[in-house]
Amino acid sequence: MPAIGRKAFLAAIALGTGIAAVAEPAHDIAAPILPMSDDEQEAPEYPQILPMRDRAALIDRNLSRRLETIIPQIMRETGITMWIVAAREYFEDPVIATMLDAESMHARRRTILVFHDPGEGQPVERLTVSRYGMGDLFHPSWDPAQQPDQWQALAEIIADRDPSAVAINTSDRTAFGDGMTYSQYNALMAALPEAYRQRVVSGETLSLRWLESRTDDELAIYPGIVRLAHALIGEAFSRKVINPGETTTNDVVWWYRQKLAELGLDTWFQPSVGVQRRGVKGMLEGEVVIEPGDLLWTDFGITYLRLNTDTQHLAYVLKPDETTAPDGLAKGLAASNRVQDILRASFKTGLSGNEVLALARQQALAEGLNPSIYSHPLGFHGHGAGTAIGFWDNQEGDPRGNYRIRPDTTWSIELTSLKAVPEWDNQIVDFRTEEDAFFDGSAVRFLDGRQTELTLIPSQP
Repeated sequence: MPAIGRKAFLAAIALGTGIAAVAEPAHDIAAPILPMSDDEQEAPEYPQILPMRDRAALIDRNLSRRLETIIPQIMRETGITMWIVAAREYFEDPVIATMLDAESMHARRRTILVFHDPGEGQPVERLTVSRYGMGDLFHPSWDPAQQPDQWQALAEIIADRDPSAVAINTSDRTAFGDGMTYSQYNALMAALPEAYRQRVVSGETLSLRWLESRTDDELAIYPGIVRLAHALIGEAFSRKVINPGETTTNDVVWWYRQKLAELGLDTWFQPSVGVQRRGVKGMLEGEVVIEPGDLLWTDFGITYLRLNTDTQHLAYVLKPDETTAPDGLAKGLAASNRVQDILRASFKTGLSGNEVLALARQQALAEGLNPSIYSHPLGFHGHGAGTAIGFWDNQEGDPRGNYRIRPDTTWSIELTSLKAVPEWDNQIVDFRTEEDAFFDGSAVRFLDGRQTELTLIPSQP
């Protein structure tokens, strides 16, 4: 992983330890306190959760760094000299929602952000054409007393800088690049002279590149965020929460929701908990009582410091006379681990998601595995910006998988393998697994390890 700065290191310490305060080190240290690892701790300790004021400071520092580094990179990659991102209050563009400082909850009335690359190595201008400021992140560039019409003020900024291309967020392929509404588009085009209307292009690629790219500062804290999700799952899959014969899968779902509320955290989707049971077809969910002998499954993710996690783990509820899970269940998880390894090895910069899917499936099938792969990018959104690598209902490639894989991106390695379990009369069992990972351009590494052994839940206290 690239080296990180002192502030990122301090943030990683605050996130990843139980200490109440962090003293400044005598010198910079170029490693996070929670490094990426293939080894996952079982039922790890909860990392410290930052108070709201510290969260805001960290979010703003990370956002400032993103604006300073990613914006010039992606504008020069695409050859776009001006990018306009506009949104109305409570109807935020997916991009602008990630550019608001920690004290700006919404896009106040109408917020228009302008990025302009003057070229020749000069810094990219960051302007806001809005009634309200954006901290120190964007330069205020509209005085309503001088020009009451906000769109006309924007048109004057465009004409003054005379960009060769003006990108706006319109896309028929992805919601992440389609944030400009029809009414705002019409207002912009009406304000622009004809010469500049001809220069308006789609900002789809800019949107995707902004959202999918991770900075060193974000990578410093991401393993700790995933560790927090793992700690929550570890507690959920324990006798602290589950009393076999009494606790239902819905009880565990709502334990997650209540626990997150108590911790001041959020989830980006309703958690799932289900069981597979000998002699019963499929996954059982809802008001299903968890019993000894069940294979328990969860799909759970949190949102913290504007980043998301997405994890699926498995647990086995021991029968009174058991000390370990049936060997067939353990081998089923091992088969899914092997599919994970094959998929990770198939990642290559520049390949499409569909190409990675085809390579991974070909290898897995050649090894006698029965895989289903449906992995996706992860970051500011749980189902993040970038290319899809399969869907559970489509293993043959999809238009949503045509986008090319880039380095410095984070992923949900989500998949399953189906396997007959001898101890369950050769019943076919679905071994779903999902772990969060980082692709640096040459290898995919797990952010906080992966599950390689079934969690065991005793049937007795």
